[in-house]
Amino acid sequence: MGWDRREFLGAAGASAAAAALSATEAAAQSAAGFPKGFLWGAATAAHQIEGNNVSSDLWLAETVKPTLFREPSGDACNSFALWPTDLDLVRDLGLNTYRFSIEWARIEPEPGQFSAAMLDHYKAVIDGCRARGLNPVVTFNHFSSPRWFAARGGWTNPEAPELFARYCDHAARRLAANMGSAVTLNEPNMITVIG
Repeated sequence: MGWDRREFLGAAGASAAAAALSATEAAAQSAAGFPKGFLWGAATAAHQIEGNNVSSDLWLAETVKPTLFREPSGDACNSFALWPTDLDLVRDLGLNTYRFSIEWARIEPEPGQFSAAMLDHYKAVIDGCRARGLNPVVTFNHFSSPRWFAARGGWTNPEAPELFARYCDHAARRLAANMGSAVTLNEPNMITVIG
């Protein structure tokens, strides 16, 4: 079934008729022409929603003067604490997938020092997805990195692939069992955008 842009937006709930339907009915209608197993979801970036990501390079970049950022992320929308409510919203919209990033700066705030508490936090989010019937798609890096990594040259450091692989390996050993899918990097072009 070929849809033009207007038909797709209408089926997804953008039209007044679709908006009048419940979220579940709208999702069922919009999914009707898509293959079985098609992922309908919402996506977030940890640094943008969790708040207080004080060990990350972007936190530092947001707070120094002058800065490229209009305002610091600060508490953001406190999804770090409110993730159960966020997952309820995703489920209640009739979606079946939640793509979110785990924050490297929280998991490995210092080189080689991994936080069991942060890995447990992200495991709880993954398990929370499963409990709500959501497919958890985990992004290992959504453009922010630990301060120590940035101080070593970030992605331009010849050791960057090895350091990133070490982090991914450590995180995956704790989290992979319940993940639906994994994304290695999201927005790898950000290094050229924000420098």
